[in-house]
Parts: sequence; C-alpha cells; structure tokens
Amino acid sequence: MQADPSLAASIQNLSKNYALAGETVRALRDVSFDVPSGDYISIMGPSGSGKSTLLNLLGCLDQPSSGNYWLGGDDVAAMNDDELSETRALRIGFVFQSYNLLSALTVVENIEVPLYYSGRITPKLRKRCLDLAKRVGLESRLGHRPAQLSGGQQQRVAIARSLVNDPRFMLADEPTGNLDSKTTDEILELLRELNEEERTIILVTHEPDVAEQTKRSIFLHDGSIVSDERR
Repeated sequence: MQADPSLAASIQNLSKNYALAGETVRALRDVSFDVPSGDYISIMGPSGSGKSTLLNLLGCLDQPSSGNYWLGGDDVAAMNDDELSETRALRIGFVFQSYNLLSALTVVENIEVPLYYSGRITPKLRKRCLDLAKRVGLESRLGHRPAQLSGGQQQRVAIARSLVNDPRFMLADEPTGNLDSKTTDEILELLRELNEEERTIILVTHEPDVAEQTKRSIFLHDGSIVSDERR
C-alpha cells in the first residue's frame, strides 16, 4: 500500500501492544485515519483510551506493533534511527502540558534549545528565535527564566521553541491542561493562527471546549476510534 504524498500524514491499521505482568495490553487497535495538510484535529477519549500512545507513535517517539504510518508520504517504519531523530528535530513540533522548559535558561535560550541538539546555531537562526519570542508576545520577557513566568507565558515559550525549525506538522499534548480559562483562550488563539499558516496540528485534550476550537475531532475508546467528526 502506498501513501498519498499530498497528505500530511496517513495512519493505516496502527496497533500497539504492551506486555504487562505476563499479559498483553492492546493500547491501540487497528487505528486508521488520514490527515490532510493544514488540518487541525483534536484527539479525545477517557484515560487509558490510547491518546498518548497514538501521539507517541505520530511523533516518532515509539514504534507500532503493526500497521503503517506515513509522514508526508514517507514510510516511518523504513526510517533508521538517524532518520527518525532528524524527523523529530526538523519535521515535527512538540508542545507538552508540562512545558518541559530548562529552569536555568532564559526565554530566548529555551527557544534556542532545538538548535543546540541539531548543531545548527547560526546568527540567522538566533534572530529567528528572537522573532519567535516576539511572535508569541514575550518580547518584554526575553531574559526571564521559567520560574519568573506564568503558566501561560511558559507555554508560549514552549510553542515558540516548537517552531524554531519551522515544522509543518505539530503535536500538542494537553497544551492547555494546566492553564486557567483566559490563558487557555489565548493559547488556543495562537494555535489557530499557526493552523491558518497551513501548519497541520494534532492536539490531545480531555476538554470538550478545547476540542470545539479544532476542525475535526477523533474520539478513542479502549484503543479504537469510535467517532471521527469534522465540524
């Protein structure tokens, strides 16, 4: 089976099993869906439904037990370790609930972190980090460290960091889970703007109000898709 290269991603019969206490736990069961370029999808479901497992597979952080995953027409299963690392670094932007900022670094230094991992520190890219800090409204906080920032400001740093390498595919794991309603609205507005720039976004959330801001919602239960609705 060949993937459609016009799609941002294509997932076909993806399954993930874990061995636990001598038993096999089926975390994902034959999950299939296509992700058109520029789509904005929320993944919902109760705890243990497979949301995080699916996101880890989409982010090339884990390998499926069976099935196929194409990212922009490329077969992820055919990638070696170096290619997977490069894909995570350059093609996918990650945003997490816990921000994952380094406490000893300033706002700008945290945004620059992906450049250090990829060995791509240049004056041009450092200027891009400054521009991204301004883009997310942190131009007056450039020298602040995470402890000096609110939760919403920390998440803005995390979003800016995810954009350093200009990925067209973004994965967000409960990005508003630790935020109040006003800050949640601000972060969702920023994600909406990024989607309008033709970035494809897949967002895991347990909040219906957050899911309503996306173009499409996929609901998981016991590792299977039980609904896939486009607004």
